[in-house]
Amino acid sequence: MPVTPCSRRAGLRRLMLPALAAGLSGCAALLPHRDPPKVELVGLESLPGEGLELRFLVKLRVQNPNDIDISYDGLSFDVELRDAPFASGVSAARGTLPRFGETTLAVPVSVSGLSMVRQLLGLARHGDEAGPRLPYVLRGKLGGGLLGTLRFESRGEVNLRRGS
Repeated sequence: MPVTPCSRRAGLRRLMLPALAAGLSGCAALLPHRDPPKVELVGLESLPGEGLELRFLVKLRVQNPNDIDISYDGLSFDVELRDAPFASGVSAARGTLPRFGETTLAVPVSVSGLSMVRQLLGLARHGDEAGPRLPYVLRGKLGGGLLGTLRFESRGEVNLRRGS
């Protein structure tokens, strides 16, 4: 049976796909394993708002638990207070987290009036059982960099009283 150009191309494709897959997996194996960054909510300060919108300055401590530097280009996150959506923020911050190092990022966020009303109703309904501390969940990602996007999630409590 004669070999046609079409059958040659099909044969080449069958050989190329496994070779390409093997090559890509080999490249991935060369990349160092990285643990996700540790990001904690360390401050929440009131800013002037407009209309029904409230503004806050969220301060995040970002730690690199790896033995290689992490370059980032952008940050996006969502904050939940008491298991309810509270705020989201983005920043075009760019930098490098040194190996086993940390930095603090300050990001302004907007909170809808409805979200704030929900939080206040929840506090009124549950009284002072948690005191001035509210549980939070922080989810987000550090964008870009040479090795791609790094996602993070952290949980903790935020203190509503200043100086405590």
